[in-house]
Amino acid sequence: MQVVLIEGDGIGPEVTAATCRVVAAAGVKIDWVRTPAGAEAAKTHGDPLPDETLEVIRRYRVALKGPCTTPVGKGFRSINVRLRQGLELFASVRPVTTLPGVMTPYDKVDLVVVRENTEGLYAGLEHEVVPGVVESVRLITRRAAERIVRFAFELARVRGRRVVTFCHKADVMRLSDGLFLECARAVADEFPFILFDEKPIDNVCLELAADPSRFDVLVMENLFGDLISDLCAGLVGGLGVVPGANLGERYAVFEAVHGSAPDIAGKGLANPIALVRSAAMLLEHVGHRAAAERIERAVVKTLQAGVGLTPDLGGSGTTTTITAELARHAAK
Repeated sequence: MQVVLIEGDGIGPEVTAATCRVVAAAGVKIDWVRTPAGAEAAKTHGDPLPDETLEVIRRYRVALKGPCTTPVGKGFRSINVRLRQGLELFASVRPVTTLPGVMTPYDKVDLVVVRENTEGLYAGLEHEVVPGVVESVRLITRRAAERIVRFAFELARVRGRRVVTFCHKADVMRLSDGLFLECARAVADEFPFILFDEKPIDNVCLELAADPSRFDVLVMENLFGDLISDLCAGLVGGLGVVPGANLGERYAVFEAVHGSAPDIAGKGLANPIALVRSAAMLLEHVGHRAAAERIERAVVKTLQAGVGLTPDLGGSGTTTTITAELARHAAK
């Protein structure tokens, strides 16, 4: 089986190498098709997301992506945004579950954040009207709204989830979120066997902090989804343990949701669990469900044992030691 691999930059090469080792230990033979993206690609190819990278993903359809650096307020445009828009990866899926051995205030978190991935403020439609005045367009279309809400309901149906909560701010943004809410209600009528709830996004934040166990599947527009998915990751131990997928009708890119952490790059301190779990999602996507389950069990066993863990998980180990533990458990 051939799968595209984007190492990324910063800690990307370290966590992707670790992930490839764990996948192999789980018994899946993958021919990784390596292709560039990130700050290094910008230096070597003149573009942080070369056209050839998009073409390779279109050819093989499935990719695993390491973290890529995005300059803040200057430099090149977000690689992630370009990748999602270029491949029509309209759905960001981030499962958030409590893990043993990871100390958090909550012990019963089990939810999925579904985020519309191509529109909203992240559509990148902004310009300077006059000096000192910048205008950004928040793009919401009926097609994209219906598509992402239907995706969330189908996900709930397939995974046996019971409630889909649509998050909005239609009381303030009456046209844009009003259209989105209208579409959500219409799609919900197609799934009478799944409960539908609608909540203002500020209420959702409050209720997540108070009791995240009350939520099941959350669906929302792009910016809200970016914020809520990171908030939810914080409920279960942070971005270092939460996987992510970007899915479209033809292509799928699985990635860790954390950044490239250039401050620890090359020091052997990077925690690969987020990307390892993203690889498990990839394996399930392509039909290797048993191997995906072995990897998830390996993560749980490694965290429970507390051996070889990296500093962010409370240990004194390295990327090498935690990878060895993950691979050992995945091989069982």
